[in-house]
Amino acid sequence: MIVVTGANGKLGRKVVEELLKRLPAGDVGVSVRDVDKVRDLQERGVRVRQGNFDDSESLLYAFEEASQVLMISSHSLGEAAVRQHQTAIDAAKKAGVRRLLYTSQMFSSATSHFSPMNVHAATEEMLQSSGMAFTSLRNGFYAASAIMWMGDALETGELIAPEDGPVAWTTHSDLAEAAAVILTEQRYDGITPPLTASEAMDMSGIASIASKALGRPIRRVVVSDDEYRIHLVSRGLPKAMVDMLTGMFQASRLGDFSQTNPALEHLIGRSPVNFSDFLKESLINA
Repeated sequence: MIVVTGANGKLGRKVVEELLKRLPAGDVGVSVRDVDKVRDLQERGVRVRQGNFDDSESLLYAFEEASQVLMISSHSLGEAAVRQHQTAIDAAKKAGVRRLLYTSQMFSSATSHFSPMNVHAATEEMLQSSGMAFTSLRNGFYAASAIMWMGDALETGELIAPEDGPVAWTTHSDLAEAAAVILTEQRYDGITPPLTASEAMDMSGIASIASKALGRPIRRVVVSDDEYRIHLVSRGLPKAMVDMLTGMFQASRLGDFSQTNPALEHLIGRSPVNFSDFLKESLINA
């Protein structure tokens, strides 16, 4: 059995749907905090169990009889996320899981300015020291988050943010398909190559696409990191979130997310979704 954690989330749910195209429903399980949200999966024959990264016993039950577990990274920040991932790794090992897969990101690094990369690096170290077979999926930057990084641009007509660099924006759907292939075809041991779309784009490019898609100008306005921080604080965001959001721009202008790689295309057997097309459709349907 393959068990997917976080199956109520955007990526986890898509992975489950991709697995169900390839496997009988009885060979797929999910570990979720709220089982009521996946009753439809249960009705289709998927094994549904409650599992919480803060509750090792619940994870042990959710991972029972699983040969592989896909651990979707926690939404928590910093040390809280690292602790949760360690709990999940320990539970998987205790449950006898043969291989543990983890959704990392393309520039996992203990020294990155973007704090989630620090969590991914720490988790990869824990996986390496666990003694378990593992695969760390070095996913490209989620294309859906580009809308978030645009801030209030759709309302104000100004995309205000610090200096940035190109980002290999990659869709959840492509990454979910790749994860399903890796799970079902036993691809990759250890750390994967970057699983990215075929182009990288900065905020100026995003503003240009948005302008054409919406039929009105979206102007890119560059501000200092300090100005951006003040803006975020004025909106009531906590310090950890402010640091994370600012850190993304610091990391991108160093080129942390600019690399593209053909590995994703080879896995899914087609060209990844074009980010320009994805962004246009997202903005038009917003």
